[in-house]
Amino acid sequence: MESCDPLEIFDQPEIHNVLFYPAKLPDAGKDDPRNLFFEVEPGIHIACRFYKAQQISPTILFFHGNGEVAPDYDEIAPFFNDVKLNLLVVDYRGYGYSDGDPTIANLLKDAKIIFFRVKRWLEDNGCSGALFVMGRSLGSICAIEVAREYQDDLAGIIVESGSATNFRHYLGLFGLISFEHPVWKEGRNFFNKEKIRLVKKPTLIIHAEYDSLVPLEEGKALFANSGAENKKMIIIPRADHNSIMHVGKEQYFKGLAEFVENYATY
Repeated sequence: MESCDPLEIFDQPEIHNVLFYPAKLPDAGKDDPRNLFFEVEPGIHIACRFYKAQQISPTILFFHGNGEVAPDYDEIAPFFNDVKLNLLVVDYRGYGYSDGDPTIANLLKDAKIIFFRVKRWLEDNGCSGALFVMGRSLGSICAIEVAREYQDDLAGIIVESGSATNFRHYLGLFGLISFEHPVWKEGRNFFNKEKIRLVKKPTLIIHAEYDSLVPLEEGKALFANSGAENKKMIIIPRADHNSIMHVGKEQYFKGLAEFVENYATY
């Protein structure tokens, strides 16, 4: 691993085995009317699932965490709908009903294509509310990439359990890329904390106090580096990476709803 090109470093099999846990779902479930499929390149379709509150409601374009698939949000989506938010959850290549295999390069490329496909689909289907992008954990890479590139088309960005340094701590735990490796140096405009400096739209950072996979310091670094004038951070007490919504459900969704309400017409 002598190269310092981030994509050359990250897009290797041993890294993929740690960063990605794709779970394929049986084709029989593809006919669920909530499922949407968007082509990102010939023969490669990405599956999404849309949970509608109201056509006039704001929509959260949600890039989920690793080890998850869009239908996992069947039980969580009602909490978004209860605060009058549409939720559109995006899978990645190899996840759920999607084609292909995941790589960091594909994650970044597909996120931008999906954004435009979703934006047009919402317009064509009469969903007139403001559009926010949100990323949880692994999905923070996608959400921040979209926000940096297309912030003029967004009302705001929400990052939950996101990494400022693209999972430096997590990969270091596995001994795959040492903390001293030159790939961790800034200047290539690859890290989330570098990209989020360029995002001026309202920004909400949500993080668990005791996150053992993406430490709280990562969330604080994202907040500190955010280029937004209007930004807020919510720390969920006593929660870990995968218990954040359960432990802090009231604080989580109250904060999310207030943020969206404040900036839906921003």
